[in-house]
Amino acid sequence: MKIIMFYHSVYSDWNHGNAHFLRGITKSLQKKGHEVEIYEPEDGWSIQNLLKSHGAEMLDEFREYYPGIHPQFYYSKRPLKAEKIFPGADVVIVHEWNPPELIEEIGRYKKQYGFTLLFHDTHHRAVSDKENLGKNVFTNYDGALVFGEVLKDLYLQNKWSKKVWVWHEAADADLFKPKRDLPKKGDLVWIGNWGDDERAEELTEYLINPIKELNLKAKIYGVRYPEKVKKLLKDSNIEYGGWLPNYKVPEVFAQYRLTLHIPRRPYVEKLPGIPTIRPFEAMSCGIPLISAPWKDAENLFHTNQDYLLAENPDQMKKLIAEVLQNQELARKLSMNGRQVILDKHTCDHRATELEEIIASIRKPEKFETL
Repeated sequence: MKIIMFYHSVYSDWNHGNAHFLRGITKSLQKKGHEVEIYEPEDGWSIQNLLKSHGAEMLDEFREYYPGIHPQFYYSKRPLKAEKIFPGADVVIVHEWNPPELIEEIGRYKKQYGFTLLFHDTHHRAVSDKENLGKNVFTNYDGALVFGEVLKDLYLQNKWSKKVWVWHEAADADLFKPKRDLPKKGDLVWIGNWGDDERAEELTEYLINPIKELNLKAKIYGVRYPEKVKKLLKDSNIEYGGWLPNYKVPEVFAQYRLTLHIPRRPYVEKLPGIPTIRPFEAMSCGIPLISAPWKDAENLFHTNQDYLLAENPDQMKKLIAEVLQNQELARKLSMNGRQVILDKHTCDHRATELEEIIASIRKPEKFETL
């Protein structure tokens, strides 16, 4: 199949976690023999921040890690050159980060070019910005791909889409794999962006305070950290590493003994069961993982086998100390975490699921159970 994708960016993961899964799923679809074309706006917010802060050489580095992915740019202020993009397309996937005007515009080309058209949602705007999400026009879309059951229910309840499929994110297990031969540089590493204070309290209680109280050698990577938070990290003897390209995460994980999952508040309170992609990647790398409070409503993992769950800050501190002191526990978490990804949550799994979804749209009489 020829699959065309419209996403905010595949080049840049600067405060843009959707690029993680997009890169992995593209590789998996290509391995299966599909032709994948990705379009992103050249004036996109994420890539502009990346270029401003780190320079164009980062695009060259991206190509070194992903030689088979060649995204194409378009300018968001102009209509698409549909006659050059859509002929021969079997499937078009449009991501939720795109502006409503583009989402509607692509819908208008569906009948003319005869492709299957899907919307892809990997964010909490369905609950945090419901009014604006509801303004999107999905009239010509065959359905929506969403990364959790609770999001599927919201789409159906609000009648945003006539058909909705759960399509969880997953790890690129070929890239995100254990590198056990690298020497350790510290105890704990955390990779994540500060964002819009959606988890400021949680980061302080479940990450910063335990590191300080246990006197750990730790490092934090991410962007959009306010100066006052950077000062707090420095005062807590925590090294701040700034932005880290996601393709370098496996080698960083390998240099530390454990990491944490600190979910954003909207996912904990209103979208239970959606872990976001970071835990998939951490477990795929075989680094022991401890999570702040989060409900695995869809039984994606085995709690306290693949990862540990802390119910409160005191328990987080206790579990961190236990993993650091108990080599057998750390080994079991490492092995179990990697195995559950290989068993159920690789981008290869998701590529197969996408093929089945597309087949159910094109031949619904043969896929009544999907």
